[in-house]
Amino acid sequence: MRLVRGISLLFVVTALGLSGCAVNEVVTAEETVLVVAESPPDESLLLDIGIVQFKDGIPKNNKPTDTGIYEEIRSAESNYLAYHLKTTLQGTGHWGAVRVVPSSAAYTDITIRGAIEESDGEFVTLAISVTDSRGERWYQKDYSTQTGISSYSINRDKRKDPYQKVFNDIANDLRTYAAQLPPKTVQQVRQVSELRFFADMSPRAYGEHLATDRDGVTTPARLPAENDPSVARLRQIRERDRLVVDTLNEHYANFYYGIAIPYHSWRKTAREEAINYRQVRRSANMQKLMGAVILAGSLAVDTDSGGKQTRNINRSLQNIGISEGFNTIFKGFSRASEATMHLESIKELSESFGAEAAPMVVNVQGQTRRLTGTAAAQYESWRRLLKEIYEAETGFVEAEEPAAPERVAEPGG
Repeated sequence: MRLVRGISLLFVVTALGLSGCAVNEVVTAEETVLVVAESPPDESLLLDIGIVQFKDGIPKNNKPTDTGIYEEIRSAESNYLAYHLKTTLQGTGHWGAVRVVPSSAAYTDITIRGAIEESDGEFVTLAISVTDSRGERWYQKDYSTQTGISSYSINRDKRKDPYQKVFNDIANDLRTYAAQLPPKTVQQVRQVSELRFFADMSPRAYGEHLATDRDGVTTPARLPAENDPSVARLRQIRERDRLVVDTLNEHYANFYYGIAIPYHSWRKTAREEAINYRQVRRSANMQKLMGAVILAGSLAVDTDSGGKQTRNINRSLQNIGISEGFNTIFKGFSRASEATMHLESIKELSESFGAEAAPMVVNVQGQTRRLTGTAAAQYESWRRLLKEIYEAETGFVEAEEPAAPERVAEPGG
């Protein structure tokens, strides 16, 4: 009887140990339908949007092996994800001009700021804050989703990003909030963004046209006369400013489309590696546990009772069980080592991707600058130049038209 129990226990535990190693994850990605305009909206009620380059969310003293955050990837994502939000909002038909801006110094009706809290190909969380030109905060909210196998399918809609649910949620929430604003408020937002630009160019002439309350909300104190020649000049200068921002957006667009393929591949592989890592880790832990159970059960087999034949069989089974237990434990450690290799694969992909996402060089007013990492400083230089243009035009003196910025190739590219 003891012999039967020993055999049964040994083979049942061994079967459990072997079957428990197969772990599969199947995730179906959630979707949100993007709300688009059914008919062309009234242009007088359209608000322009500026999306500030996202914060990369890289922690101080970051250790990629611990955090899974690779600086090459996050730096690229801060541009890529901001530009994809632009394309999503632009496709709804609810807004005026939608631009990625290097800093909040680019006065616009609505400013969207974002920070990447998580992004590893499988999970993404973006912290989004929306304010208008008056300084009124619309809302602040975190948007998250988990991708699925279909998110990276070859047959998927290529126009949709694997993180598309997040972008659609942002777009829909933004539209819902704006739809609740009275037309008078929308008009005021547009007026304030224009007056802020005027006051920045000429604080002495337009600084007192705006009033800010204790809550930091700005409203027009008075409006300039439409037939004022300086208003016409400032509006022309503002159009030039928008031209430069549009040119910067061409750079963001080139960057966005240039890294689309390697970035998609990285996210797909990173997601697969993350799932494989969890599966291997669970399988390894289970194998170690099963090995320990088999080993303990084998050591507990009574090899001294019964007849000689029974004792010999029990001892043979014990030796087999001990061997199988040790083998299962060793396999568990081997699979744990395999999981570490998956992390190394992610790191190598990140470094390779960072090399492909090299910055572009642009030429603005004869000054060559790198936009990645220096776009805000470049835009500040442009704004100083705009003030010089306005001063030169004061007194009806038409200054030389500033040349539109042009891109130049990266040295060696």
